[in-house]
Amino acid sequence: MQRYEATAEARANIALTKYWGNADDRLRIPANESISMTLDRTRTVTTVSFRADLKADEVVVDDRPLAGAALERVVRHLDLFRDLAGTTWRARVVSHNNFPTGAGIASSASGFAALTVACAGALGLDLSPRDLSRLARRGSGSAARSIFGGFVLLHTGPSDEDAFAEPLHGPDWWEVCDLVVVVSRSEKKTPSTAGHHLARTSPLHLARVARVAALNERLRQALAERDFATVGEIAEEDALLMHAVMMTSRPSLIYWLPETMAIIHRVRRWREEGVQAYFTIDAGPNVHVLTLPEHVDRLLTDLRADPVVQEVLLCRPGRGASLMG
Repeated sequence: MQRYEATAEARANIALTKYWGNADDRLRIPANESISMTLDRTRTVTTVSFRADLKADEVVVDDRPLAGAALERVVRHLDLFRDLAGTTWRARVVSHNNFPTGAGIASSASGFAALTVACAGALGLDLSPRDLSRLARRGSGSAARSIFGGFVLLHTGPSDEDAFAEPLHGPDWWEVCDLVVVVSRSEKKTPSTAGHHLARTSPLHLARVARVAALNERLRQALAERDFATVGEIAEEDALLMHAVMMTSRPSLIYWLPETMAIIHRVRRWREEGVQAYFTIDAGPNVHVLTLPEHVDRLLTDLRADPVVQEVLLCRPGRGASLMG
């Protein structure tokens, strides 16, 4: 049986300033630039096999076959690579995450980044990191950032070629710690793709887009200077701005649970006690607590004793996407 096969790994990222809303929904060109940190422990491994004997694409994620809109989204991504390679062969895709899928911990980012690198590897396409990033964005906007490790900037622009990510600092630049506080493993009812469509219905959307441009300038300087307090303050402000847009969209999106609020208040209490800790939250109920290495043991002890917390993943800056084997 003829086949072209490759396996790739990629990691989720946490956006310090968020991607929310598109300037172009079809191409997933983001409405604003965003800056993220790739996480070392939240990992997706994906194998893609393009085969002559397959009649249709088959996609299995965490041992569950995809169907409906989720399958169609992956098929469209495979089509991008079939077009580039000049083949009509169908593919079998098998992907595994080592963290909750669809729960607001950027599984689509790591998933489509891994799928992009595996497709390019399987079909022997010689693509630059920028091109891989641009193609990953077509599957999931934040996947563009997971192509790279460390601290990453996702550009926007008027065309497909202008919207790509680039690294700002590598994984070894600064040991910022992200405690991913899991308060729910349930898949969210409204996926981020649908939420991006709704962003422009919020009266706050344009104000947030304007504000995040200024925040990104400050954030780039703070990362260059390793100014943790400023990084944390910006991450909190833009998380709250993004969720304000979600909550005022039509229909409104409220991803938070009572447990989410409990962790937010705990983070604020830690700061009152002199602990350097800040929160950020993606499109879901789970909370990312940003801190420095000297505070990790204290925070882990407190969080693991909290009955609202199901799990805590301790992450540091991680590597970008790559082929395996």
